[in-house]
Amino acid sequence: MSRKKLTVYDYLQCKGKRQLSVMFVHNADEAAAAEEAGIDMICTSHDAPQFGIYNSFDELKRIREAAPTCFMQSGGAVRVASEYEAMKLSHKYLDIGADVIYGGNWSYKWIRALRDEYVPINSHVGLVPGNATWIGGFVAQGKTADKAIRILEHTIELQEAGAIGVELEVVPPKVAEVITKKVDIMTLSMGSGSQCDGQYLFANDVLGYTKGKIPRHARIYKDFKKEFDRLQLERVKAFKEFHSDTVNKKFNDSKITVKIDESEFEKFLKLSEKY
Repeated sequence: MSRKKLTVYDYLQCKGKRQLSVMFVHNADEAAAAEEAGIDMICTSHDAPQFGIYNSFDELKRIREAAPTCFMQSGGAVRVASEYEAMKLSHKYLDIGADVIYGGNWSYKWIRALRDEYVPINSHVGLVPGNATWIGGFVAQGKTADKAIRILEHTIELQEAGAIGVELEVVPPKVAEVITKKVDIMTLSMGSGSQCDGQYLFANDVLGYTKGKIPRHARIYKDFKKEFDRLQLERVKAFKEFHSDTVNKKFNDSKITVKIDESEFEKFLKLSEKY
């Protein structure tokens, strides 16, 4: 059954009407699975090994092609140093078919400038990984009234700057619910409960292959790590067998080689004597 991809207008119209499923995907295979599963929105980034993201920009193009009806957010881990660089990078993402740009660490000034150019931006509040050092590390936010009100103010300021949505990360669900009701833009929960406008998880967490510490707000649905480990063992075995066959000259098998007619081979031998 075909479906229509959300436009920015549609995305904003979902507020208060239905929950959006949001998935960070790392490659075209995960994107294709998200498409087939009916995931509403996929998120992508590239060239960010510090976050375990090794995508090339070309892979983002393949991701877009693999999930044509998913609303797609691109950006995030790539640092930019100026408003001009933010604008240039955003248009590069839009050119490959991204629907919204992630600017979680971008200033209100940059977001306003991008909104003036009709570039849609999703930002980030609560536990913002890129700003973790400013908030005491990777710790929950909004657990006191003062900190909770600051997150509300931050969200409102981003809305006023022109952002169309925020990722709301590791904030108490009661606080997240109030913030969601106070603003007109979309709120995407990352460990902040089901009263936001959408629920955001990473494919590596959902599939259980996260390396290192698994975020508290992650939910694991499948154990791909065990399967990946098994596949790696099988990969090594296959490579060893190939190496052994090479050393023992086992590549004359008629199934993988071609024959020459004996008469033609005799002619070849005679001709080769001239060399």
